[in-house]
Parts: sequence; C-alpha cells; structure tokens
Amino acid sequence: MKSVKILLAAVAMLVGYTATAQDFSDDRVYGKWGTTVEERQANISASNYLKEALDAKDFKAATEYFQQLLNNCPAASQQTFARGVTLYKNKAQRARSVEEKRMYVDSILFIYDQRVIYFGDHNKNGKDYILDMKARDMLRLCTTDRPLLRQGLKDAVDAAIASGRINLDIVASYYKFLCEDYEYDDSVTSDMVLAEYERLSPLFAEASAEDEQYRDQFETSFGTSGAASCENLEALFSQKLAADPDNEALLAQAVALMSRAQCTSDFFFASTEKYYTVKPSSETALFLAQGFKNRGDNEKALKYLREALAVETDPAKKEPLYTQIALIEIAGHNYTAAADAARELRGINPDNGYSYFILAQCYASTPCTDDKIGGASVYWAAYDAMAQAANLLKDEPEVQRAAQQMMNAYRAAFPPQETCFFAELTSGDRYTILCGFAAGISTTVRYR
Repeated sequence: MKSVKILLAAVAMLVGYTATAQDFSDDRVYGKWGTTVEERQANISASNYLKEALDAKDFKAATEYFQQLLNNCPAASQQTFARGVTLYKNKAQRARSVEEKRMYVDSILFIYDQRVIYFGDHNKNGKDYILDMKARDMLRLCTTDRPLLRQGLKDAVDAAIASGRINLDIVASYYKFLCEDYEYDDSVTSDMVLAEYERLSPLFAEASAEDEQYRDQFETSFGTSGAASCENLEALFSQKLAADPDNEALLAQAVALMSRAQCTSDFFFASTEKYYTVKPSSETALFLAQGFKNRGDNEKALKYLREALAVETDPAKKEPLYTQIALIEIAGHNYTAAADAARELRGINPDNGYSYFILAQCYASTPCTDDKIGGASVYWAAYDAMAQAANLLKDEPEVQRAAQQMMNAYRAAFPPQETCFFAELTSGDRYTILCGFAAGISTTVRYR
C-alpha cells in the first residue's frame, strides 16, 4: 500500500507540473474550470487526482477531490459525475450497515440528478442517457424502495420518449413494477395501469426481433395484473375499436388480453370474430370454437372449426380442430359426424387418445342385431378402443378416469357364457364385427 501511495504522489506531481506549464488564461477553453488561472489549475489537477485515486482505490482521497470539483466547477466535465458514481458504488459495496449503504445510494442518485442539471441538454449524453443509467443502477440498488424505484424508471422512460431514443427493456421493467405494485400499493390505481398501458404500448409496435422478449414481458405484466379485468379491458378497447374497427394489430391485442383474462362478454366474442374475419387462422377458430362451446352454442363452434379445416393444410394444426369437432359431435349424439372426425384424427395421429375415446362411444352406440348374441359384440370393440384411449390419455387424468368408467360399463355389457355357447362362440376366439360403426373390426370373444 505504501508503494501505491508513493506512485500516486509521483503521478500527481507529474500532472501538477504539466498543469503548471499550461496556459489557463483562455476563458473559452478553461473558463468552465474556474474564474482565475489558479482555480482552473487546481480543479484540473483535482480531476486528474480523482481518476488516479479511484484507480488506486484510495476512496478517502477520491472523496475529497470529488467534493472539490462538485463545489467549484460542476459544469466542467461529465467525467466528474461518472467518477463520482463509481466512487460511491465502491463505498456502498463496502458499507457496514444498511443505513450506511442507503446513505451512499442516496449520494449516487443525487450525483445523477446533479449531472442532469449541468449536462441534461447534451446532444448525445443528455437527460435521457443520464436517467437511463440512473434507472439501471436503481434496479440493482433500490429494490426495497419500490415507489422510489418506480419513479426513477418512469423518469427514464419519460426522458427517452421525449428524446425519441427508447430502450424497451427499461420501459418493460417500469411497467412490470407498476403492475406488480398495483396489487398492494394503494397509490397505484387501475386507471394508472390502464393509462400507462395505453401510453406505452405503441412503443412496442415495431419492436425488433431482439426486443420481442420485452414486448412479451410488457403484455404479460398487464395481462396478469389485477387491473386487466374484463370490465377494464372492455372500457379500454371499445372506444379504440369503434374508431378503427379493422385495425388488425389492435384487434390482436384486444383478443390476446381479453382471452388471458378469460372474458366471456358479447364484446369479447364480437371482437374475436372480427379479428378472425380480418385475419383467419386455425388458432383463432379453435379459440372461438372453445368459447362458443363453453356458452353452449355448439352450432357456432362447429362453424368456425369446419371453416378452419377447409383452409388449413398443416396436419399438426388440423389435429386439434378434428379433436374439438369429434368432442362436440359426440356430446350431441351425432355419432356419424363424430366417428368421421375421430377417424380423420386417428389418420393424422394414431397416438391421439381422443380418437379412440370417441370411436369407442360410437361403436357402443349401435348394437349389432345380426351377431346372434343380442347385439353385444360391439361392446368388445368398444372396450378395446376405450382401453387404448385410457392408455394414451395418461396426461389428462379426468378424461382417463372417464375412459376407465366406460370400460367398466362395456365389460358389464359383454354377453354371458351361455349366450355365446348357443352362438358357438368360445372365449378367446377371434371375431369380426358384422355391422354398425365397428363393422369389419376384428376383436376377441369374451364373457361377462
């Protein structure tokens, strides 16, 4: 440590000698460093000493030089403030108590604010640049003081909007904290959350690929906030869509947020239908179908599903469409339509358990009177298909339980041994179903 101080002193002497040799009388060049030649010489030397003291981690000396510059010539150089922040960050890291650290953090924020006063109008590193750096430091240093942090982020966002130089990560962070604080801070109201969403969402309209994550964070923050209720969302988007009903981006935004909030209002369905008209897709059709199905409007649900199927070419996107069609048709006891959809579904993906779940019910719906065992042969095929469904639907326990219950019902409907004896059928024999939806299916003779 002694050698470091000697080195620092040697450097200081060298800098001092160089400063002495310079002519500081030119006001245009050196006027910002002081009113007299002596003041200018002393302050320029202090600026150099501050840098060297920081490099040597002599924070006591650095503090003295920084205070000298802040008191005597704050408008001389932005480096004074940059080095001041570095100085007090080091002090904060070495603080021995929470109170001491908070004191140093307050000093850091004060330094940024002073820099705005003296250099806020700088054409490159002006107010927006300074407040952006301040906000980033606050994200690390002020996490326990949410109102202070939120205000610092908002100041950075406001300055960025004014300058036109937007950093979307800071915008997303600010809005995230605002939405989170809505849950427990009474000073944050739903009107504030909605107003800021309206003000800030256009900033993400043309987000680059690398900024997509921040747009997603922004939308998620709003969508999961308590302020994003269906009532508030309808109030927010009803006027906008009335003024611009065919705006695809606006419709997409409204549908995404209202669906996330699980809205079921007429306005929501009207907006979603309008979005489907402007930009039809299997995803939107599937969403509409599920919504109308939940409302008991199966006819409209099937309309959208079949429209989507008519134009969809991707088998992976056809699969959920056929699944929903089959489920809706079987619920309405439309067995022919349900069986057709289930077979299409099985053709696309033989491992889709829903195809067997639907087909089993279709098989069991039409007893085959020509089988000489009272039409009970269809229950063998129904049981086999439902067993496949139960095995494939392990990830959906509720549906799997329903499948297992139906398997028990089908097993109970197997013919008794006596009936099979008179029909010359022995347990374990292969048997081909003669009629109904299971016609042509080969199965195994089993007794009740």
